[in-house]
Amino acid sequence: MKKAWLGTSVSAALAITLAAGSSSAYAQIKVGVSVSATGPAASLGIPEKNTFALLPKEIAGQKVQYIVLDDATDSTTAVKNARKLVSEEKVDLLIGSTAVPGSLAMSDVAAESGTPMISMAASASLVEPVDAKRRWIFKTPQNDSHMATAIIAHMADAGVKSVAFIGFSDAYGEGWYREFSKLAELRKIRIVANERFARNDTSVTGQVLKMVSANPDAVLIAGAGTPAALPQKTLKERGYKGKIYQTHGVANNDFLRVCGKDCEGTFLPAGPLLVAEQLPDSNPVKKSAMAYRTAYEKAYGAGSISTFGGHAWDAGMLLGAAAPQALKKGQPGSKEFRAALRDAIEDTKNLPVSQGIVNMSATDHVGFDQRSRVMVEIVNGKWKLIGAAQ
Repeated sequence: MKKAWLGTSVSAALAITLAAGSSSAYAQIKVGVSVSATGPAASLGIPEKNTFALLPKEIAGQKVQYIVLDDATDSTTAVKNARKLVSEEKVDLLIGSTAVPGSLAMSDVAAESGTPMISMAASASLVEPVDAKRRWIFKTPQNDSHMATAIIAHMADAGVKSVAFIGFSDAYGEGWYREFSKLAELRKIRIVANERFARNDTSVTGQVLKMVSANPDAVLIAGAGTPAALPQKTLKERGYKGKIYQTHGVANNDFLRVCGKDCEGTFLPAGPLLVAEQLPDSNPVKKSAMAYRTAYEKAYGAGSISTFGGHAWDAGMLLGAAAPQALKKGQPGSKEFRAALRDAIEDTKNLPVSQGIVNMSATDHVGFDQRSRVMVEIVNGKWKLIGAAQ
């Protein structure tokens, strides 16, 4: 079992990794990052980019260099970035991208080059099933299936019998519909509409009219970041009075700002980080979630925290826990080190991060259990913890 990267501050986390390693016997560890700092996913990517500036520049006595590139929420650019990082920069680890399509595209480069990769996107398809390609891929956000279970449980408890679905017209939306529809069938909840929209669309009136005409008890919007506000605002404009659910893809303050009063009463599952200060002290994730929150808000201001930055922080924590083990088997810059780093990440056990407690395995490259999710309601323009998700 590897030593966990714990503590209440960056310095405390660094102290543990320093204790685990030797002196400066090896070259620096190079981490290549592709993040969506511009484009439709920018409200997610900017806090991720900000977070990399907070991560330790030394682990186990070795210098760490983070090379951060912007893919502008474009999967083609994400691939170009990944190839540049692997072939020109010779990175030991890839991290990225912010959105599912870019991460899926990058995963091919990671597998082809034998470079471990940690995605900051949610879709379970990135890591399931763990095959010859996906053995190189890990991710820090909770699986969409994991969060869909919480939504379905909440709907069932609230007496919802019918639901309309609208999601992104890409891998994020498709992945959510696949998981949600399976669970809805098991709970005898009818899906009466299934619509799609693009991340950069400016109108979804046609889709919303179809959904409203079906008169569902609830609507699930499977989008991420500020674009997910568009269907919700349109539903309100058209007088929809039923329950509205969003996914954990909207768990940041930019979504609240853009959606405004139209978000009131919305339900969503989220990582504990979103409401860290509201968690009881007995919650096993509170300490690690507050450690990131404290570090981020010290650097960027009170109230600036974002759960998406937490995905970047957690990727850094995985590296901090795995690198000391990998350094025993190879030198940074070598294929031996990359392979050993992959193995060490997969062997992560009982690691508290900002979103949960990580226990990876050869068949689970996320490693989260029910401690990584809570149910939240938007009340008076703020996130309100309404209980642990089932």
